[in-house]
Amino acid sequence: MPSLTVPQTPRYVPALPTKENLQYADLAIIDLSKAATAEGRAELAVELREGLTTRGFCYIINHGYTQAQNERMFDIADIPMSGVPEDEKRAYTGDSKKTGIFQGYKPRQYWHIDAGVRDQHEHYNCSHTVNNGGENLTSLARQPPRLQLDAPTSTQTISSRYRCLRTFQPWLWNSDLTALLRLMALSLELPEDTSEEEEVQTKNVWMKGHTDFGSITLLWSQPVAALQIQTKEGWRWVKHIENALLMNIGDSMEFLTGGFYKGTIHRVVQPPIDQRGYTRLSMIYFSFLNDDVKLVPLMASPVLQRVGVERRCEDDAAPTMKAWRVARISAYGASDLQKGKEPGIEEEVLNGIVVKHYN
Repeated sequence: MPSLTVPQTPRYVPALPTKENLQYADLAIIDLSKAATAEGRAELAVELREGLTTRGFCYIINHGYTQAQNERMFDIADIPMSGVPEDEKRAYTGDSKKTGIFQGYKPRQYWHIDAGVRDQHEHYNCSHTVNNGGENLTSLARQPPRLQLDAPTSTQTISSRYRCLRTFQPWLWNSDLTALLRLMALSLELPEDTSEEEEVQTKNVWMKGHTDFGSITLLWSQPVAALQIQTKEGWRWVKHIENALLMNIGDSMEFLTGGFYKGTIHRVVQPPIDQRGYTRLSMIYFSFLNDDVKLVPLMASPVLQRVGVERRCEDDAAPTMKAWRVARISAYGASDLQKGKEPGIEEEVLNGIVVKHYN
């Protein structure tokens, strides 16, 4: 019987951490190993609430993935970037401006950044259907052949790469994201299961200051310094912590909490001089509410009842998650932004709601 020969996955070699003296943001570190007990979850809920209301970003450590597993996922994540020919990528390119969905490849120069300069960001977006085989642009059967080389061809053959893809997303959802959503519910004094339903022209800014539009974003920490968050003291760099996750809040969570947790303003800029020759490879998990969820404050929360809420629109005019997702994705890098009332801020109106971009 002929054997299946599976090519080795090349090792991704990341950049060394920068030696530049940067002004780093002081971010809370949430140790998920404490979430095993009720007492630990109560303690973490307070830490998470403090971290999200002051900085908006938190580090997540002891999340359950080892350093070796982390390195393996970066090896796999580099394949659609450096291992797939450009002509093949075009066959799997999405069109988020028309569909309002991030799926497949987002090529470079798809978005307008500023002053006539277009972006140099390349994405490969892989939805949860990689795990369930759904009819989706990024289900396993419809990925570039280079990513299918070691997919199972019989019940006896399941490669390690395929197994990683099959287990990574469900693990992230069932382990880390679920734990964080439970902690957020506790931080609002709600039941734990509430949530289970070119350089000069752009001033070295690669992506303008913006908020994410989902509920929670999880970003694997990586060594190339480029991510900055807006603080009361100004823009601050986010420091790399080995095998840590970075968590931040998106628009939909800001809607649900009536502004108690605000969408975190962040941007991507040119790295320090000693890292400018390296590609910045990121693994990001964007979490969204169900499409039919109406984005209105959770007024059952005792916390929101005490502190009050700041609505971005009236409840009867609030969009659903689907309407907000489609509007934000379709407009990003495509719509004409208007100069805002505040210096350095540009605005657009989506679903009757003002969205700010920090330039």
